Amino acid sequence: MTTQPENHTTPAHDRRFGENHITIFDTTLRDGEQSPGCSMNKEEKVQVAKVLDAMGVGVIEGGFPVSSNSDFEAVSEIAQVVQNAQVAGLARARPADIDRAWQALQHAANPRIHTFLSTSPLHMKYKLQMDPEDVYQAVIDSVTYARNLCPNVEWSPEDGTRTDHAFLCRCVEAAITAGARTINIPDTVGYTVPDEFRDLIRMLRNRVPNMDQAIISVHCHNDLGLAVANSLAAVEAGARQVECTINGIGERAGNAALEEIVMALKTRQDMMPYDTNVDSTYITKASRLVSGITGFNVQPNKAIVGRNAFAHESGIHQDGMLKNAETYEIMTPESVGLKRSTLVMGRHSGKHAFKTKLKELGYELSDNELKDAFQRFKDLAEHKKEVFDEDLLALVDDAVLRHNDHIRFVRLGINCGNDGPQTADLELEVEGARKRVTAEGSGPVDATFTAIRQIWPHEATLELYQVHAVTGGTDAQAEVTVRLEEDGKTVNGQGADYDTLVASARAYVNALNKLMVKRQKSVPPEEAADALSA
Repeated sequence: MTTQPENHTTPAHDRRFGENHITIFDTTLRDGEQSPGCSMNKEEKVQVAKVLDAMGVGVIEGGFPVSSNSDFEAVSEIAQVVQNAQVAGLARARPADIDRAWQALQHAANPRIHTFLSTSPLHMKYKLQMDPEDVYQAVIDSVTYARNLCPNVEWSPEDGTRTDHAFLCRCVEAAITAGARTINIPDTVGYTVPDEFRDLIRMLRNRVPNMDQAIISVHCHNDLGLAVANSLAAVEAGARQVECTINGIGERAGNAALEEIVMALKTRQDMMPYDTNVDSTYITKASRLVSGITGFNVQPNKAIVGRNAFAHESGIHQDGMLKNAETYEIMTPESVGLKRSTLVMGRHSGKHAFKTKLKELGYELSDNELKDAFQRFKDLAEHKKEVFDEDLLALVDDAVLRHNDHIRFVRLGINCGNDGPQTADLELEVEGARKRVTAEGSGPVDATFTAIRQIWPHEATLELYQVHAVTGGTDAQAEVTVRLEEDGKTVNGQGADYDTLVASARAYVNALNKLMVKRQKSVPPEEAADALSA
């Protein structure tokens, strides 16, 4: 067994902040990644973790280290690059899981082991096939084991909101006695409602004798659309940590959305006088980064980060906005990292201006990334009358997220029309070697995808092909999402370009690259997969 290094002395609760501080525990890289087709490779996870750390979240849950080598490597790398936030690794109530989590967290400045076990009658009987007393003892054993490795241990009773209250209190008390300093209560299946959840948190505070020795955390799923409301109700009842994800991604209907939690607390200080230490101006950048990596587009009317969140079409609304923005906006777009620029760049803009503009938008690229993005910007500016912030963000995300790909798009020529046949002349770079084919298909998109399959043969099936315009107008840049499925593995790819077919090729190639990564990931035991949503 690995022993706890002496220099790791960070307590479970950061005492630098007052009693009204709410720790934001971000689980985008663990629970968020469990959305079907939402897997991220190590480099992508590290990229998101750096933004979360700069944003000021309190805890970053990097993954489930025992589930695969890639998850272990990602948590290990995140542990080394994150400078301010605590880094957590998830583990079942098993010594092997806990050891693996601790190995991944070895180099973290502020490590946390997050271990869990189901406690509801339904889960104990059918999933664990364990008696309550055996579960109770397993809670004690697992937390004790984790605490001997790491002083910062969090424990979660999976399906906590459907657990018998008396048994839940016993387990929570035992976990705290064994050394847990954060007790997380998950609404694993999104079943509870705000008043019920508020009462549950109050019940724990009143009935668990040593509850004052630990922070109460909550982890709410959104199956009934109540994840944010339930989380805020818990905060009112005394919870001081909220587990959430960027864009609310996660299992099934997702998790409580980080941006909604943070901005609700920031905007309604009159009703909820709490602070999070999160710099909200990073929200838009984080949202677009996660959306670009996962290929999960944010719905236009999504609170805080949707394209229409600060858009006003009604004449009455526009009139009010021109007179006083507060008539129809309860927060400023700048507070979440948005700019109000209209025409920002053009075909005569130079690299320095381009780099400066990207910095204003929250992006600092490497030399190679900047070179690629600038060339694509110049190409776009030649074809588009007006280049907006949204255009720049789309092409930059597309450039940045592709720099580690094994397969790269080079060029595409299309011959189409109702006379037929429709053909695609495609060139890709595969592991540094260029390959070119010409293929026919039932339309230009089918011809393009057929050409890709000829260059890189595979058995994956196309489950989704989706196109949307980044901005308005007939010269709008296209953003394409492609979903591929192979042997139960699902991935989303995304591509952007002023040419819809080029964007389609980029999206398909991106999905293939993600599929290659996913092929290498080992599959966790069945019971681990079932339990990941804790």
